[in-house]
Amino acid sequence: MTRETKARRGRPTAYREECAEQARKLCRLGATDVELADFFEVNARTINRWKAEHQEFCQSLKAGKAAADAEVADRLYQRALGYSHPAVKIMSIANQVVREDYTEHYPPDTTAAIFWLKNRRPDLWRDRIDNTHSGPNGGPIQARITVEFVRTSKHEDNGAI
Repeated sequence: MTRETKARRGRPTAYREECAEQARKLCRLGATDVELADFFEVNARTINRWKAEHQEFCQSLKAGKAAADAEVADRLYQRALGYSHPAVKIMSIANQVVREDYTEHYPPDTTAAIFWLKNRRPDLWRDRIDNTHSGPNGGPIQARITVEFVRTSKHEDNGAI
């Protein structure tokens, strides 16, 4: 039996050309492969098969996910540095609606900066845990711990074993 005749057996595929564009848009919004499977009403393994069998589908997923990741990285970067943007305040003064334009300022966020640096420059900003110890001659310390189990009498532990 050839591969072509094998492929014709079984249920017809739910994949259509428009699936690639739909998947790109969903990934752009942050959808995972499991969520794509739910949207297309297929199994998550089917999404993986579509990625292998349909180059345009695979490229659409990569493009959508890359765009979403880039936007999140940009927002994290802005948050780490601090930023300003135009805003509008709407007030009621003497029964009149007053619109006031102003600039909203957000200071740098330390947590965002730490996260950015730890992920972008782990060689300089990772958490270091140093567990090396040295003995009097500069060599490693070797320690031996002895654990001794002692069974108490029934009177001492209220009969528990």
